[in-house]
Amino acid sequence: MEKEKHEKTELLGLGNLSPAPGSRKKPKRVGRGPGSGHGKTATRGSKGQNSRSGGGVRPGFEGGQMPIQRRLPKRGFTPLRKVEYSLLNIRDLKVFESGATVDAPALIKTGIIRHFKDGLKLLGQGEIQNPLFIKVNKCSQGARQKIEAAGGTVEVI
Repeated sequence: MEKEKHEKTELLGLGNLSPAPGSRKKPKRVGRGPGSGHGKTATRGSKGQNSRSGGGVRPGFEGGQMPIQRRLPKRGFTPLRKVEYSLLNIRDLKVFESGATVDAPALIKTGIIRHFKDGLKLLGQGEIQNPLFIKVNKCSQGARQKIEAAGGTVEVI
């Protein structure tokens, strides 16, 4: 009984995995004699750079023509410490009840924002009537005025 149990556990595990039968095909072996049909030069031709071992040109080489990565202009600049904000407009806050606290977890839970990036920025598009307590990383002046006019507060964290 103990031996059977041990044999079963040996069959399981990552070391004993194998592909499904017929799913893997062995690669064609070239350069293995004239009987194979791919002997002597092993499909590489007679002479030249590509017939030698280690031969061939580097990636991007275009036979001496100016390569495309050097012909095309370099454009723009990507700063290393760029801060990308998840944007939120006032019109999106209609789903919250009066006096509710609006922060990143609440917005993700309601599905208003899907991915929280480096921060949350409130923009002033739309109108709001119910007072809300909002916690964001950045806020536009127009959005702050509209929230405060409705009786709410904006806290920049």
